[in-house]
Amino acid sequence: MVAFKRLAQVGRVVVLNDGLKAGRTAVIVDIIDHNRAIIDGPTTGVHRQEISFNRVTLTDITLKAVPRTIGSNALKRAIIKQGSDAAWAQTAWAKKIQQRSVRANLSDFDRFKIMRLKKQQRFIVQRQMASLKKTKSA
Repeated sequence: MVAFKRLAQVGRVVVLNDGLKAGRTAVIVDIIDHNRAIIDGPTTGVHRQEISFNRVTLTDITLKAVPRTIGSNALKRAIIKQGSDAAWAQTAWAKKIQQRSVRANLSDFDRFKIMRLKKQQRFIVQRQMASLKKTKSA
């Protein structure tokens, strides 16, 4: 039985937890020690930097055959070739982050429209449930 499924390794895609680039992805290109790694995100705007494992979360996505200290251009080609950005975009985690950012940028009128649509949906569902209960009891 394996205790951990996500290991800190070269080529592992991580998500930044805090800071200006929070929510963006990067790739571990080298491991410094058990607390820090060097990450780079050439396709997401994350510059190569040393970062603590406390500030990132490991994902299930790993780039295959990525050597240690790979250059930014070669890493960008590997990301595009292996489709890790597309794989990340398809995860529920990425969709949740995207939805959160969309909702945070809504205007008052947009929130009002959403409230009205939810109210209409609730009315339709309640009407259908009432008709189903009526036919079931009859």
